[in-house]
Amino acid sequence: MKPSFIGIAGNIGVGKTTFTRMLCDYYDWEPHFEVVVDNPYLSDFYADMKKWSFHLQIFFLGKRFKVQKKIQNLTQTIVQDRTIYEDAMIFAKSIHEFGNMSNRDWDCYREIFYEMTSYLKKPDLIVYLQASTDSLLSRIRKRGRDYEQSIDPEYLHLLNIHYDNWIRSLQKSGEINTLVIPTDHKDFVTDEAFRVESFQSIYTFLENSKK
Repeated sequence: MKPSFIGIAGNIGVGKTTFTRMLCDYYDWEPHFEVVVDNPYLSDFYADMKKWSFHLQIFFLGKRFKVQKKIQNLTQTIVQDRTIYEDAMIFAKSIHEFGNMSNRDWDCYREIFYEMTSYLKKPDLIVYLQASTDSLLSRIRKRGRDYEQSIDPEYLHLLNIHYDNWIRSLQKSGEINTLVIPTDHKDFVTDEAFRVESFQSIYTFLENSKK
């Protein structure tokens, strides 16, 4: 199979990083992980979303732009843990709708986003790891990151709504290929059959799309 660019998409706590790592180990692909612990605004954002939302989103946008620039000319298959498109279509949009980003900052952010992404290669496939809000809350509590424990369930639910709408819009437009993997009551780490089935479905999709 020719080298491909795969984006792993999904809400907070769904297991993107674990999935990316295990997928790349399985096929010997190259992972690019989301920068979370190095984000200097993250804990401040969860403590005061309105004050720090624009700073947080600009930081993520810049970091993901740098990563995606590096993978413009593929020499092997690359898997990215969360895509740059989620920053605008899901997170910044939800923060704005939740009243935690001003119209001025939202307009400025979108202008920067569209200009930056116009220079980027789109993924060959976006894999959407889908989970209910209850499942996400359970996983967030289980992994125990202090700065995530104060996440508003309503905010998490709004993110889920935007994720589902975004994936449906991509499927309708055909702009980017998508593959949805429901993960409720599933565990990639302990359920080998589910893990392998998911990995093989990604490989098969890419193989068929390049014929």
